Order: sequence, then C-alpha cells, then structure tokens
Amino acid sequence: MSKTSKSIKVNLILTLAGFVLTICLAATQIDSSQNKTENPIIEKIEIPAKISGRKEQIITHTGYTVSYNSNWKTPNWVAYELTKEEVEGTVPRYDSFLPDPEVPYENSATTYDYSNSGWDRGHMAPAGDMKWSEQAMKESFYLSNICPQNHNLNGGVWNDLEIQVRELARQKGKIYVVCGPIMSKQPQTIGINKVAIPDAFFKVLLQNNNDNWYAIAFMYANESGRKPLSTYAMSVEDMQIITDIDFFPALPDEIEQKAESEVDFTKWNINSNK
Repeated sequence: MSKTSKSIKVNLILTLAGFVLTICLAATQIDSSQNKTENPIIEKIEIPAKISGRKEQIITHTGYTVSYNSNWKTPNWVAYELTKEEVEGTVPRYDSFLPDPEVPYENSATTYDYSNSGWDRGHMAPAGDMKWSEQAMKESFYLSNICPQNHNLNGGVWNDLEIQVRELARQKGKIYVVCGPIMSKQPQTIGINKVAIPDAFFKVLLQNNNDNWYAIAFMYANESGRKPLSTYAMSVEDMQIITDIDFFPALPDEIEQKAESEVDFTKWNINSNK
C-alpha cells in the first residue's frame, strides 16, 4: 500500500473515531442534563393504589379525588393535598348537598336517604379545607364525598382533627390527606338507595420535612365519645391492614416502608392530649 493510501486510511479512521466520540459525549451530556432537571416532585402522591375486590370509580374534582363505591353509595377514600395558601381561603360555606354529576343517577345517594335517618351527612374532604375556590367548595358537598356519620363525632373529635390538619398545613406548608369510611362486610344502610353506614372512619396524613417523609393514621369509631387524640393514632402500616388500602404507593419502597411503620407525634406538632 502506498504512503498516500495509508495516510488517507488513517485520516478516515481518525475522522470516524472523532465522530463516534462526539456522539457519545453528546449523549452523555443529554443524559446528565436530564438527570439534573428531573422534577423531584412526585405527582399525585396522595392517591392510594387501586383497590381489588371492591367497586371503585375514580373521580377527580377541583379540590380532591374520590374513589367512589356504588355498592356503598359512599367513597372508598377521598384524597387531596392541602397547602398553607389554601387554608387561608375566604370562600363562604356552600351548604347545599347534591349528587355528584360524575356518578350515574342509579348509583348515587340522595339527600332524602339522609332525611330523618338520625345520621349526619359527614364530609370526608371537609368544606373548611376548600375555602380557596368556589368550585372546590361546591364540589365538597357532592354526596360522593359524604358518609352517614354520628352527629357528636361529626361536630366533635372528627372536627377537632380537621382543625388540626389545617393548622399542620399552615406550619408545614403542605399536607397530604387521605380519609374515608371503614365498613363491615354487611353494613347497615339508610334510605331507599341503601347508603352504607360506616363502622368507623380513617384519616391518614403525609408530610415532607426537609426531604424526610413522615406519615400517621387515625381511626374513629362512628359513635359519640371523646378521648385524647393519641388514643386514635396508629401507624399507616396498621391502617392498611384494617382498610385493605395501599396508601402512598408512589413513594419509593424504602421511604414508604419507613414512613408508614412509625408513629411519631414530635414530627407533627399535634396536640395529642386534646
């Protein structure tokens, strides 16, 4: 092979190698750029996993998401994010209960089911958490967000916890809330539409504090009574066993397991003796 041919061949090889190296460097830079700009926020972290063996229609409203159970005519759960800014809202209470327009008429409760039943129309996502939007306030009165609730519980310790959750949102900046009924296998019912009466209610809270995740759960029997808040508390892990609901599945497994196995009031600034 002539010197000229060798030179051309060497130049071609060097050019090709440079081209390949440029592509590799560009790919590495893109990869690195994507890693740097990846959004660390987990979207819809408050949404539980799909429930097996139970009726479930997922409906997203302005202020909350509901998993509606057409057999019970109540939610399986209601989930939402509550921020400091939302708590400071000034929208007046709507106070007019309506069927959820997203629920087929034949699968919905009506206000008549509750009339003279002896049970309150108890909010899961409370109206007090929806004062930041007229639409959110109105939708909090949809019957898909309502359960038959003991009057003294509704205006008593359940309301106390709702107030403390709003205070937590002010302190922490943001709180994730999941709440709903706990039903027996064959619950008693009210009304012509056979709205199921819960045995108890749950509320599960999640917060991020300096990149550390903390969770806590509360359970209230659907009856009158007042005890210190700490007596209603338990780990989210235990609540998952009771409700058969997988909370916060969007969290990485290691973080989820740690957060859901603990009950630490020092992370919550909750008056546990109230």
